[in-house]
Amino acid sequence: MYTCYIIDDEPIAIEIISTYLQRLEGFSVQGAFTNPVKAFEALQQQPVDLIFLDIQMPGLTGLEFLRALPAKPAVILTTAYREFALEGFELDVLDYLLKPVPFERFLKAVGKFRAQAARADSPTLLPILASDVEAPHLFVRADRKNVKVLLDDILYLESLKDYVRIATPAGKITTKETIGHFEEILPGDRFLRVHRSFIVAKDKITAHSADGLEIGKTPIPVGRMYKMAVDKAVLGK
Repeated sequence: MYTCYIIDDEPIAIEIISTYLQRLEGFSVQGAFTNPVKAFEALQQQPVDLIFLDIQMPGLTGLEFLRALPAKPAVILTTAYREFALEGFELDVLDYLLKPVPFERFLKAVGKFRAQAARADSPTLLPILASDVEAPHLFVRADRKNVKVLLDDILYLESLKDYVRIATPAGKITTKETIGHFEEILPGDRFLRVHRSFIVAKDKITAHSADGLEIGKTPIPVGRMYKMAVDKAVLGK
């Protein structure tokens, strides 16, 4: 099931795209926004696979929205203005739909997305690799490329439904993966599942209390079913 946001300041345009998606299998509209700033905030909390994005919106244009995104999902632009097409493609959008959008043209754009998604459906989480000259690392799929992540850099991992956010000193990386898959592949002597939504690097834990853990200044909850394992790993009891 591919997740989508529709971002357009015209409610009728949102309704048309939403209706088109309802006629297709495998797509779920997770949110529709007439305010691009609220959509931007939602994306930080809950990433999606595909965005239908209007260009001409008050306060923040679609192109400004794209430039500000730290990690871009697949994007299909929708607009009544043909002159923005070139700039949109320079921002690596998947397709460009002119309003009013005919259903057959919409299908063609969605077909491009399906083809891209099929190519990206190779494992997003590649096995941990190490050699005499390289530190242990893994590759995760993020922002439509494979990103190298050193195990030494991982502070913690947070589950966001169908995505996992990896926190490192340099920033956060969001990949479409399950936290259970990370639990299987990460070495148990270095990483610990402490909550249904969190895995932490043991050597990055800076504080531990009855309420949970801290990594630096970030509080991490500890689930009841994980508390015994956490106490043993952290306190040796």
